[in-house]
Amino acid sequence: MPAIVESLKKLNPTHMWKNPVMFVTEVGAAVTSVDFFMTHDSRLFVAQITLWLWFTVIFANFAEAMAEGRGKAQADTLRKSRTKSIGRKLTPDGSIVQVAAESLRKGDIFVVTANELIAADGEIIEGAASVNESAITGESAPVIREAGGDRSAVTGGTTVLSDEIKVRVPPIPARASWTG
Repeated sequence: MPAIVESLKKLNPTHMWKNPVMFVTEVGAAVTSVDFFMTHDSRLFVAQITLWLWFTVIFANFAEAMAEGRGKAQADTLRKSRTKSIGRKLTPDGSIVQVAAESLRKGDIFVVTANELIAADGEIIEGAASVNESAITGESAPVIREAGGDRSAVTGGTTVLSDEIKVRVPPIPARASWTG
C-alpha cells in the first residue's frame, strides 16, 4: 500500500524530470489525455493510447517505489543487526573477549566462525570462509572470502557460513558508516 501512494506522489513532474524517458512518457500521456477530450474522430484509439501511456508511467513509478521500499527495509535490518551483534575481539595476550560490535575500533582484530554475524567491516588477515552477503548485494549465492588478495574485504552485518576467519578493522573506513 505505501508503494501505491509513493508511485502516485512520483507523478510530480519535478520528480519525473530526473528520469528523462519516463518524463517524456508522462508528457505524452498528458498530451493524449488532452487530445482525448478535444478530438471527435477515433476517440477509442486515443483512449487506448492514453490508458497505455498512463499505465506505463504509474507502473514504472510503482516498481521504483517497491525497490526503494525493499532497499530501505534491508538497510534497517542491517542497522539493527549491527547494533545488536557481538564481536569476539582478540586481545594482545591471545585471549578472546566478547564485545559489542559498535565498540570495535580501527586496528582491532576479531574472530568470526560459522553461523556468526561479522561484527564490523574489515579485512581478513587469517583464514577463508564462505560468506552470505545477500543482505548487502541481494545475491543469494554465498561468496568465498580469504586472507590476502582482492577478495579479503568483508562487510559488517553479513554472515559467515563456514570455517573461521580473523578480521582486522581497517584504519581508514572503506565506506561511510551505515549505522545512521
